[in-house]
Amino acid sequence: MVSTHSGANRRGLKDWLIQRFSAIYMLFYFIAFGVYFFHHPGLDYLEWQSLFNSLWVKIFTLVFILTLLYHSWIGMWTVFTDYVKCGVVRVLLNVLVLFALVGFFFAALLTLWSI
Repeated sequence: MVSTHSGANRRGLKDWLIQRFSAIYMLFYFIAFGVYFFHHPGLDYLEWQSLFNSLWVKIFTLVFILTLLYHSWIGMWTVFTDYVKCGVVRVLLNVLVLFALVGFFFAALLTLWSI
């Protein structure tokens, strides 16, 4: 007889839904910037800087960065859970990825708000 924990099934569905919604948000982000770049073919530094000076672009980009990082966290956690059998190595890899993602977030935050 196999027993299941009540939280395990819901977490998998929640992670799956978060990955799908984050992928859709990232797709819309790329489409929006693709349309912008199509309508502004000769962007120079001043236009690029003025684009990212607006608050809505900063917020849109920050949400993109958060969804990208969370999307990659779920993906890496799933890969490590599926393919790394040694528990100690799996925990170490998860911690390293988590530290890297947090570092990426702060680097992106500093870069985004220093423009």
